[in-house]
Amino acid sequence: MALAVGVIVVGTAVLYVGLGGLSTVARTLGSTLGGFVQDVTATPSPQPTAFVISDAPSVDPPAEPYTNQDKADLVVTVPRALVGDPAYKLRIYQALQDQSSAPVREIAIGPTARTVIPVELTKGINDFTVTIVGPAGESDHSPVARFVLDQSPPGIKVTSPKDGATVNGTAVDLMGRSQSRATLIVRNQTSGATASGTAATDGTFDLKIALVSGANKIHITATDPAGNVGAIDLTVKRGAGKLTASVSLSFYRISRKSLPATLRVLADVTDPDGNVLAGAKVTFTVSIPGIPTVTGSGTTSANGRAVYTMTIPRGADPGQGSVAILVKTTDLGSTSDQSPVTITR
Repeated sequence: MALAVGVIVVGTAVLYVGLGGLSTVARTLGSTLGGFVQDVTATPSPQPTAFVISDAPSVDPPAEPYTNQDKADLVVTVPRALVGDPAYKLRIYQALQDQSSAPVREIAIGPTARTVIPVELTKGINDFTVTIVGPAGESDHSPVARFVLDQSPPGIKVTSPKDGATVNGTAVDLMGRSQSRATLIVRNQTSGATASGTAATDGTFDLKIALVSGANKIHITATDPAGNVGAIDLTVKRGAGKLTASVSLSFYRISRKSLPATLRVLADVTDPDGNVLAGAKVTFTVSIPGIPTVTGSGTTSANGRAVYTMTIPRGADPGQGSVAILVKTTDLGSTSDQSPVTITR
């Protein structure tokens, strides 16, 4: 377009010269060509571009920070405006226990807002943060994502019973300590019985498993939160001792003429080791001639005794009756005892 204008100007100047206006044409032509050249050769002034430091990315915390694998995945999310922008990168920082954070890797931002970044772990604590690096500098650090590399199997210590101990009961309480939050599985390899539980935050555990007669080979495994497994074996023998109970009465003979009378029944219970047993359930059954059978229940107290009281009415017949007790426990089985009671004429 500018070239066409120049041709027109020159043509007009030639015509004007023929009419005698030479000096005027020269001034006009010079001015027009000068402006044309200046327009063609002028360099446009650049417009400044404003770069802004990005917001910090986010990093998903692991569901379980403890792991026995020497690699982990960081799941990083960046602002959507930066997705696929080659001018920005992700910079990964790692801080080991008692050490300062330092950059360990830098990668381009991917085609999606979420990026999975594999990282190497060192034994112990590994704290990771991520920043975004771009033309305007570096963003703030993301929140910390912590991984703990633990490749040591958890220890197990059984404090009760001792290996080789004899237990007078149908089950045994296994008490001890392992790693905090470890999953414990107990297997009686003699009978096939199993039990499971989780160690408390202080590592203590208390698991009960059934016993069979004779020696019981017990196998305990502990799996810590990182996935490491430890194991221990012990033998527990079920003793031949038995639960015992005895019944006693406030009287064993009474005249019919003395009725009605209050009968007090005592049930004393001891465990297979001969110690008084608290918390045992006792059922009392009183059968007296001439009246319906009476039943009652009780629980042994701290002294191993349960007490039942009933009134024998005036209408009872002469003859021999009986008083029986039945004792039931969860761990030691059951036992019973009885005593006669006689109504005389």
